[in-house]
Amino acid sequence: MTIRLRMALHGTRHKKVFHIVAINNTLRRDAKPTELLGIYDPHTRDLNGVRLVRWSVDRIHHWLRVGAEPSASVVKLLERGGILAPNSPYHSRATIPKHPVVEADAKPPSEKANHKAKSTPKPSPSATKS
Repeated sequence: MTIRLRMALHGTRHKKVFHIVAINNTLRRDAKPTELLGIYDPHTRDLNGVRLVRWSVDRIHHWLRVGAEPSASVVKLLERGGILAPNSPYHSRATIPKHPVVEADAKPPSEKANHKAKSTPKPSPSATKS
C-alpha cells in the first residue's frame, strides 16, 4: 500500500477548497483519506494579501519520513511554506532539468550564412549539353 500526499478537492463550483491528505495511491481523488494534513483555501488571504494554508507540519514530516510520495502540487505548496527545501528529492526539477543550461557567450550559427550555402543554384542539365 503506497501512501501519497496529494490534494482532495472540496467546495462549490467557484469556491473550491483543497485538503492536503495522506491517502492510498490507488484511491480516487475524493475518497476517504488516511489522514487530513492541511487545508488550502485559495480565496482567503491575510492582511498582506498572502494566501493562507493551515497544515500540521509534524504530521507532514512524519509521512515523508515513512516514505509517502508528495504530488507535484503539494511539493510546490510545501516549498513555498518552507517545509521542503527548493532542491529536495521530491521536486521533479531536482532530478531532470527541464531546460538545458546555455552559456551567454555561446552564439548559434548565422541563419543567413547557412541559407546562402544551401541555396546556391544548380546548373540545369539542358544548359550543359550545348
